[in-house]
Parts: sequence; C-alpha cells; structure tokens
Amino acid sequence: MSTEQRARVDAMMRQPRPEGPRSVEALRAGFKALMAQMIVPGGLRTTHTTLGGRPALRVEPEAGPRAGTILYFHGGGFVFGSPETALSLTGQLVARTGLGAYSLEYRLAPEHPFPAAIEDALSAYRDLLDNGTDPSAIAFAGDSAGGGLTVTTCLAARDAGLPLPAAIVAFSPGLDATRTGESMDAKHGVDPVFTRQALEHTGAMYLAGADPHQPLLSPAVLADLTGFPPLLLQVGTNEVLLDDSTRLAARARAAGVDVVLDVTADVPHVFQAFAGVLDEADEALDRAALFLGQRLNAGCTAHASAE
Repeated sequence: MSTEQRARVDAMMRQPRPEGPRSVEALRAGFKALMAQMIVPGGLRTTHTTLGGRPALRVEPEAGPRAGTILYFHGGGFVFGSPETALSLTGQLVARTGLGAYSLEYRLAPEHPFPAAIEDALSAYRDLLDNGTDPSAIAFAGDSAGGGLTVTTCLAARDAGLPLPAAIVAFSPGLDATRTGESMDAKHGVDPVFTRQALEHTGAMYLAGADPHQPLLSPAVLADLTGFPPLLLQVGTNEVLLDDSTRLAARARAAGVDVVLDVTADVPHVFQAFAGVLDEADEALDRAALFLGQRLNAGCTAHASAE
C-alpha cells in the first residue's frame, strides 16, 4: 500500500471545479474526460450490440470468454456516464476473470428519471435469460449509481418472479436516496469527489419528485434482501457514501445473505478505476475477480452436473 499513490489520486480528484451546480452537459463532458484517463487493459475485444432493447458494449477476452457472463452497470449518478466511461472497470474485471461482459447503456436522467434505469437493467437481464443464459452463470456488477443498480435490479427481478443471478459485485454503490448515512456528513471534506450538495443536485434529476423512501431508491435502509445471491460490496473510507455499503451489508446479514463488506482505507469513491496507478485498486479488483470466479464457477459446475 502506498501513501504516496493515495495522495496523488486524492490530489487528482480535488482539481478545481467551477463553483455552483453544473449543467447536465458540463457534468457529462467532465466525467467523460476524467474517465478517459483511466487505464483499459489490453487483450480485449469490444463490440457494440443491444440487450433488452438498449445499446450495450460486449467486452470479452480476445482469446474468447470462458463460461459465465457479467452484466455491468456504469456509474454517473444516473445522469452521466456510459459503457465507454466504465470500460476501464469492465475491462479490468474481464481481463482478471476471463469472463465476457455486457455493459448496458441504460437511459439517463433528467431526460429519463426513475425508474427508467431499473427498467432498462431488468429488461437486459430478462433478455439474457430469454436467450438461454442460465442465471447461475450471470453476475451483476457495477460502480456508484451502477453499483446501486446491481441491488435494485435484483429487487426488481425478484418482484417480477425471475430467478436471481449468481452473485453481485458493487463498487462504491449509491444505495440511499434519503442521504441519511452518518458518513454523508462525517466524511464531508475527506471525500475528494462528492459533497451532499453535489449528490442532491444530480439526485433530484433522477428522483424527479419521487419519494426517496422506497426500496428501489434507498435499499440500504428499506429493502428486504431475503433470497439475494452472495454480495461483495467494496468501498473506501474516504467516501460520503461509505454508510450506503455498511448499512446494506447489515441488512444482508440480517436477511441471511452471504455478504462480504470490503472496506479499503484512505481511498476515494470508485478507487478501483485507478488500477495500474493505485496498488489498492489492483488488489481490490483481484479480490472481486476471485469472488466472481468462485461464484460463477460453482453455478456453472452445478448446472453442468445437473444436465
């Protein structure tokens, strides 16, 4: 672990930004420019496709994927981001696991507020199932808002009577639109990325007047996670969203769900994006890859032996 690396990443994330709320166009352009600096591993093949009626990016090893599929949901506060901005994260998981992934381009707010993103994610999952992919060979993964989608899509799938995926991996997930976690204030200033005001600015675009006190918006405080697949939640201590993960983990434990709460010290929101620059990012991705490999291997093996 390198104090120097962490300090460099923190300084990078604290680059001066314009004062006051930024327009949707400025948010989208700024995020695209930031994520373009992240390292995408070599040895990957990407193709544009569709899933559940939405554009998606297929990411797989050039040598071909092994059995199992990652359905990836990108971050961006439900307002910005795309499969391309998340390619470093999706690519790192694919490179480390040998699995193929679909990264979904779900609809964004404010043009398409809640529950559009969840509807698109559920349609993509349903499409995989309808095309014969066994749920025991599917894992949901995502970062930030997309990390939240891994959980809310699973809730929506369960409510729709669909079989659930084999595993969920969430990087710094947003899981509480009520913004009631203690870390929202305790980590103010420590978090180089977010403030309460910034989250409420984009959050209002996604909510569009919806009551945040419902499971599909605030699963960390309201969701019943009974029957959920094993969960891996990775988060940094320098995050205002830290308690989104700690409270969801507690709810998962209470519901009898296997859960790994993986907290890394002194790193920011979605620190895994800094793979190749920050040792902790590479180590966290290795742990995520191990988790996915174990869960999907078990599911694929069980399915094959049953045939």
